Amino acid sequence: MTDPIARLSAALAGRYRIEREIGAGGMATVYLAQDVRHDRKVALKVLRPELSAILGGERFLTEIKTTANLQHPHILSLFDSGEADGLVFYVMPYVDGESLRDRLTRERQLPVDAAVRIAREVADALEYAHRHGVVHRDIKPENILLQGGHALVADFGIALAASRSEGGARMTETGLSLGTPHYMSPEQAMGQREITAASDVYALGCVLYEMLSGEPPFSGPTPQAIIARVMTETPRSLTLQRRTVPAHVDAAIRTALEKVPADRFASAAAFAAALDNPAYATVAALPAVPAAAAGRRAAAMRRAATALPWMLALVALGLFAHERLRPAPTPTASRFALRVAPTAVTALQGQVIAVSPDGTKIVYIGSGSTGNQLFLRPLAQVATTPIPGTENALSPFFSPDGKFVAFVSGSKLMKVALAGGPPLTIAVVGNAFRGGTWSERDSILFADEQGLQLVSAGGGKPERIASPDSASRESYRWPEFLPGSHAAVLAINDGNEDRIAVFTPATRALRRLDVPGSNPHYVAGGYLLLAVIPRSNGNITSGSILAMPFDAQRLTVLGAPAAVTDSVQVGVNSRTAKLGVSRDGSTLAFASGSIGRGTIVAVSREGQVRDLGTPPQFYQTPRLSPDGRRIAAQVVGAASDVWVFDIGTKTLTRLTFDGSALRPTWTPDGRRVVYERRGLGNSGEDLAWIPADGSAPAESLVTTRDDQTPGVFTANGRTMLIREQPSGGTRRISVVQLDSARVPRPLIESTFDNSSPSLSPDGRWLAYASDEQGRSEIYVRPFPGPGGRWQVSKDGGTEPIWSHMGNEIFFRVGASVMAVPVQTAGASVAAGDAKELFKTTATPGVAYPSYDVSRDGRTFILSQPLRENDQSLTVMLNWFEQLPVAGR
Repeated sequence: MTDPIARLSAALAGRYRIEREIGAGGMATVYLAQDVRHDRKVALKVLRPELSAILGGERFLTEIKTTANLQHPHILSLFDSGEADGLVFYVMPYVDGESLRDRLTRERQLPVDAAVRIAREVADALEYAHRHGVVHRDIKPENILLQGGHALVADFGIALAASRSEGGARMTETGLSLGTPHYMSPEQAMGQREITAASDVYALGCVLYEMLSGEPPFSGPTPQAIIARVMTETPRSLTLQRRTVPAHVDAAIRTALEKVPADRFASAAAFAAALDNPAYATVAALPAVPAAAAGRRAAAMRRAATALPWMLALVALGLFAHERLRPAPTPTASRFALRVAPTAVTALQGQVIAVSPDGTKIVYIGSGSTGNQLFLRPLAQVATTPIPGTENALSPFFSPDGKFVAFVSGSKLMKVALAGGPPLTIAVVGNAFRGGTWSERDSILFADEQGLQLVSAGGGKPERIASPDSASRESYRWPEFLPGSHAAVLAINDGNEDRIAVFTPATRALRRLDVPGSNPHYVAGGYLLLAVIPRSNGNITSGSILAMPFDAQRLTVLGAPAAVTDSVQVGVNSRTAKLGVSRDGSTLAFASGSIGRGTIVAVSREGQVRDLGTPPQFYQTPRLSPDGRRIAAQVVGAASDVWVFDIGTKTLTRLTFDGSALRPTWTPDGRRVVYERRGLGNSGEDLAWIPADGSAPAESLVTTRDDQTPGVFTANGRTMLIREQPSGGTRRISVVQLDSARVPRPLIESTFDNSSPSLSPDGRWLAYASDEQGRSEIYVRPFPGPGGRWQVSKDGGTEPIWSHMGNEIFFRVGASVMAVPVQTAGASVAAGDAKELFKTTATPGVAYPSYDVSRDGRTFILSQPLRENDQSLTVMLNWFEQLPVAGR
C-alpha cells in the first residue's frame, strides 16, 4: 500500500479517519483527520520516514511525552502520539485559521499593536513552558497559528524530542536540522548541546522583527551565509526602517537579539514586560550606517565568515564556561489567563477559589448542570472536572496534604477526597460561614457570625473558642493556620474596615496587628498575602493584593507591604477578595476586574429576550410589583441596596440607603417593599419594610440573630413565609403573623435544608425546595398543614415559584428554567413531566429565587450580564520571587 493516506487510514482505522493532507514541512506531513472516538477534527502529523529511521520512533515517542502536560491558552496541546504501520505520528487540535507565516505572506508587515500583542502571547506560552523545563527550539512564523487573531504555539517540544532521541546527533546527515537558520540563536546555530530558554527569546525577537519590518533580521542565499550574519552582524534599527515602531519596542527586540544569552532578557516574561514599557531603553538606538562605511563592513563580513569556524569554537568555549560557572537561575514570575469552563461564579459571597498547598491544582465554584458546584482544574491539564456531590458548595479550602477539599453546603461543613468518593459531613455549622482552615493536626478552625469554632476534621460537634466583645460590632472572617498550626491569622471587621489579627487556639489569645486588610494567606518565604479593599459606600467590586513580610513564629510584622497585583474581584456584600494561593507561594489565582454589570430583561417562555432599558448595574433578585409596572431589585457591589425600576418611564430610583439591603419582595398591595437587612451589630439581622415610593424611612419588621430571608405573603398580607437559619442549624421555613407579635414560628424544620417558599394562588398549597435526598428537589405540601408531601421535580430543582394561574410551578435546574404542570384536587397533588423553557446566564439563587414571573405566566424577569464572561482566571506563578527578602 503506497498511498500514504490509504496506509494511514488502514493503520489508524477506528481511531482516526484521514480526510486530506493540509501541509508538509521539514519534519512532518500534516493531515486533517477526524478523531472518531471524540468526534472532533484534529491535525495528525506524521514524521518523515527517513527522520523516523534516524531518530528511533520509540525513543522519540518517549521523549515527546514530556511535553504532553503543557496546557496553556497559547499552546497547541498534544492530544495523542504513537506508531502505526511503521509511521510515527502525533496528534494536535485542528485550528481553523492560518499560520503567522500565511499572514506575513499576505500582508508582509503587521500593524505594530497586532505584532506586539502576538509576541506577548507567544512570550506567555514560552514562559509557561520554560518553567516546566521545556524549550521549544524552533519558534518561527510557521509554528505560530492564529485563531481569532490570537496566537497558538504549535509543535511544542517536537524539536526537543528529536534532539534527545537516539538519532538527534545524526540529523545533519540527512540535510535536516533542529531549528530554522533565520530564527536560530547563535548558540543553537553553532550546535551547542544545551539549549536554554534564552534561545527561544532570541527566536521570538526574530519573529517580532519580521512582523514589523517584513523580513527576518538576517537573511542570505544559503544557511551558512545566514549563520555567518547571525554570528557577526547587528540587525538594523527598526525605528529607522519604520518610524511608527516605538523606540522601546525597538530597544526590547535588540536586547532579545543579543549574541550572548546572558545579555538577553532573563525570561520570556521580561521580554513581554519590556514590550509594554514605554520607559524601556536598556539598549540605545543605533545610528544609521553611512554609505561610505558599507564597503568596509562588507570586507569585514568576508573576513569574519572566513574565520567563522574559529570564532564558533571560541564562543562555544566561552558560553560553556559561562553556563557552568553561573549560579542556578531564580524562578521567574509569570502571569497568564487560565481558561476555565464552566465559568467561576465570582458573584457569590465568600471564597470561590482555592489552590492546593503545592500549587498544582485549583478548585473553584462553577455553575454546573444542577446549580453551583466545585470543579477541579489541575494546572498541568486542560480538562476541568466536576467534583461529584458538591452542589451548592461555598468557601472551599484544602487539607494540608492537598488530598481533600473542605467546603460548606447549606448548613453543613463537608469534605471530599479528590481521589474520589462521596462527600462526608464534618459538622453542622449554620449559614453565616465566613471561612475555614485545616490544621496540620487534622482540626478545622472556622469563623461564623458569633466568632470562631474548632472541630475535628474527622467529624464532631464544633467548640466555640472565641467570640467578639458583646459591646462591639466586630465579626471574624477568613482564618488561616500558620505553619505548625500553632496560630492562625484572620481578618476582623468592625462594620467599616477589615484589619488583620492573629489567634492562638491553645491560649485563646487574640492579638490585633496594626495592619488593614482582609483574606490573609501565609506563604512560605515569610509573607502574609492580604487583600486591601477601598472603603466606600458605593459599589466597589475590586481591590488589590499586597504581600507583607511576616515572622510566622513570633507573629510579628517585619516590614512594609509590597504590591502584588490589583483589580481583584470582591464579592457581593462580603468584602471578600476572590483569590486563592498555594502555601509554597508558587501559584496565585484570582478573578480579576470588577464584577460585570448587566441589565434586567424580560424573557418569553420560548427564550426570546427583550431588554427593558435598565441602566447598566449589577442586579440580583428582580421582583415584579403586583401590578406589573415596577421592578424592585438588589443593586450590589461591596455595598448593596434596593432600587426600583419603573418599566413605563424607564426610571431607576434608589429606595434604601442601608448599604446592606438584600432580596426585596413586594407586599400584596404593592405599597411596600420588604427586604433583608444586615450589618446590625449585636441586634443581628432583620427583615425591614419601606414604602415603595420612598415617602418614609424603613421600619424593622422582624428582628432576630438568625439569618433570615423574606419569602411570600398570603393574599390578605397578614401572614408572611420566610426562610430562617439559626446559628449552627439548618435552613427552615417559618411563618410570621404581621398583625400580632411578629415572632417567627417554624413551619418546616428538619435536619435538612428547606428554603424558597412559594404559595399557590388560593393559598392552600406550599411549594418549597429541600435537600433531604442529598440534592435540592421541589416539594409541595398543604398550607398551613397538616397533610402529605409530593415531590414535583425529578432531576434536581431550586427556586420554585407558583404560577398565578395555579396550574404550574416554575423552578431552576442550574442554567435551565423549568415548568412542571400541577393539579391540586381535594387533598392530593398530581404533577406532570417537567420541561425546560429556556436557559439563562443569571446567577442561580441559593435560598431565594433569582427570577420572577408575570401574572399570565408568559414572561420571566431576570438579570443578564452585558457580555459573556471570558471564562478565565488570572494565574501568577513565582510572584514572590520579585519581592524583597523578608526582614531586609
